[in-house]
Amino acid sequence: MATESVEIANESKKKITVSSLIGRFGALFGLLFLVIFLSITSDVFLGGSNLSNIARQATVNAFLSVGMLLAIITAGIDLSVGSVLALSMCTLGILVIKMGVNPYLAMLACLAMGTFFGWINGLLLTKLHLPHPFIATLGTMNIARGLALIITDSSPVSGFDRAGAPEVLTLGAGSVGPIPVAFIAVFAVYIMFHILLTRTPFGRHIYAVGGNVSAARLSGINVSRTLMTVYSLSGFMAGLAALMLAGRTNSGFPNAGAGYETDAIAAVIIGGASFSGGSGTIGGTAIGVLLIAVLRNGLVLLNVPTEWQTVAIGLVIIGAVSIDMLRHRAQ
Repeated sequence: MATESVEIANESKKKITVSSLIGRFGALFGLLFLVIFLSITSDVFLGGSNLSNIARQATVNAFLSVGMLLAIITAGIDLSVGSVLALSMCTLGILVIKMGVNPYLAMLACLAMGTFFGWINGLLLTKLHLPHPFIATLGTMNIARGLALIITDSSPVSGFDRAGAPEVLTLGAGSVGPIPVAFIAVFAVYIMFHILLTRTPFGRHIYAVGGNVSAARLSGINVSRTLMTVYSLSGFMAGLAALMLAGRTNSGFPNAGAGYETDAIAAVIIGGASFSGGSGTIGGTAIGVLLIAVLRNGLVLLNVPTEWQTVAIGLVIIGAVSIDMLRHRAQ
């Protein structure tokens, strides 16, 4: 009887070990599998121009995912990032192209617009005490999208090149040798946020709030200030993503960013964060972002219809949530 109990316990440990491995390295294995598969099935996947294209396409989601990571670590979510990106992008376009404002001031206004909406999200959660970030950010998602449509009269604002604003184009489409400027910016931002989360008291506060908000409050952490800062940073990252996308497309358009929040959520969860809060890393998020970017690029190279590309991303999101659940069972 005792021997049977030991065998059952050992078998349970093996299952937990396998689950832990999948939870920790599933995203990396998935990325490697995709790279190998696409290298075999497509002659152009490993080409320099295609890899550069993947890096540029990943930039926007990379920035949005950093802000989403912070929100999810606190057991929250930010559904407004795609719409805030659109409003910030349109603000930049109107200021530069239609009003002739100095490009540097306009870029600051773009970042300020994103940060302001993030601050509003934090305010709704901490001062108005809305029941869940889902509700607050769902509301601001619609507000930001509506304002983007209003200020542009539902039409794109194009022509940063004609407006004499090469600075904007450099951020989104410029390169230093073979390396896109946007990719360099992503690398710098990820290093800074890695340090923020792992080497600063504020980073520890973010994890503490997500792990147990009551315990964090009792330990002296200012939970309201932490959440306000987290959502402001998420908005700031949406503004930064808007700068990059505007430079890449040479325009600001009110329908930009539609559905981008789902890619950001998928990247963060694939990268090891949990909807329950208290976990997640910048490195894991970077892997999640690359996986999404490589998947989208591969589907295009394989001539998969747009409709089925959407289905594939939906399956990835379901898979990401399943991995999250698997990770919890292993703990």
